Amino acid sequence: MTDVVMPQMGESIVEGTLTKWLKKPGEHVERDEPLFEISTDKVDTEIPSPAAGTLSEVLVEEGKTVGINTIVARIEDGGNGAGARAKPAQQAAPPAQQRPAPPQQAPPAQEAIQPPPVAAPLEEAVPATGPLSPLVRKMVRENNIDLGQITGTGSGGRITKQDIEGYLAQRAAPVRPTGGKIRDERSAASVTEPPVAKAPAPVVAPLPPAGQAKTRIEPMSTMRLKIAEHMVMSKRTSAHVTTIHKVDMTKVAKLRERHKAAFQAQYGFSLTFLPFVTRAAVVALRQFPIVNASIEGNNIIYHNEINIGIAVALENGLIVPVIRNADEKNVLGLQRSIADLAARARARQLKPEEVQGGTFSITNFGSFGSVIATPVINQPQVAILGAGMVEKTPVVIDDAIAIRSISYVSLTFDHRLIDGALADKFVAKAKQVLEDWSEDVL
Repeated sequence: MTDVVMPQMGESIVEGTLTKWLKKPGEHVERDEPLFEISTDKVDTEIPSPAAGTLSEVLVEEGKTVGINTIVARIEDGGNGAGARAKPAQQAAPPAQQRPAPPQQAPPAQEAIQPPPVAAPLEEAVPATGPLSPLVRKMVRENNIDLGQITGTGSGGRITKQDIEGYLAQRAAPVRPTGGKIRDERSAASVTEPPVAKAPAPVVAPLPPAGQAKTRIEPMSTMRLKIAEHMVMSKRTSAHVTTIHKVDMTKVAKLRERHKAAFQAQYGFSLTFLPFVTRAAVVALRQFPIVNASIEGNNIIYHNEINIGIAVALENGLIVPVIRNADEKNVLGLQRSIADLAARARARQLKPEEVQGGTFSITNFGSFGSVIATPVINQPQVAILGAGMVEKTPVVIDDAIAIRSISYVSLTFDHRLIDGALADKFVAKAKQVLEDWSEDVL
């Protein structure tokens, strides 16, 4: 028997929401086959089965939030689970077959069927002396009704309560006086009057079509709620400050232009500006290791590894998968990792360990046309680098105007640990690497 637990999808994650079971109790599952989906503030993804066997028991229902390492299901080795569940179903079948048929309904009780009263054939409406119910007689007496004015619609031409009510409603309709005399219903038809134009009906504004209401309310998704909680927690935890530097990306842009077609043809993915920015950040992190640190109480934790989290936009939020040992990769290796992680993040195929252990993060808001932004720190890290759009801009170089590929790079840092001067030195080092790029891309 193998216990299936709620995984931890990041250092700061203490719980997750089980959004959907992909297997039902009694079904066979292979090792690493998707078993259920979860949602946290870092990931909305499928969780693979830790073992092969039969899903024998589901302990957490869909939509429930539980803590990490909580047992959510159990997998039984072999196929006994399916047989055990199939047997009760087979045993339950005979009672359903032996269930006595519902007793046939007897035809409507004949004693309740009263033959219609025998009355002499009528050629005209039933007169006042015809068969009337006590209620109808009472209504006729109280309202002084001439039964000769009413045509019965009941059985055999009988005058019913509905006939009386319809007549009273018609008689109560307002009658317009003419020539100073009041006409009753019997004389109204014989008076000829010029037609009177009816007052136009009040214009009622049409209801707005569906979907055009002034407001629409829908609950946040689990992932959106978790992101909101994480962002508020980060702003409450760190003293956020952002510094912005203008970077001349002309050398990088020309190098990228020369190689991007070959990258696409040979490796199947595009060469973007992001791996260049990531490589420059790695060089700066080596020189300023405190930017690659984190805070725990009153202690500073310096991380020996450089694990770069890359923000990936999803349809309903964002996720930050991690490139481990980013300092050991060149531009090609970084681009390959970025493309792979982004594709699997959008396909919800990331593994739990791929969103854990980040020591520094980068967000490329320039891919959506943004020039400058001030990102929020991804806790428990102490800084995040943002790269704006690269665009050709006229600049002054040696008192002459030149066209250069310019980008703005921002660093949001935790002022509890990093001072402004150190933050600017860090960005200046990354800027120097980008402006004086000398590495090959392969």
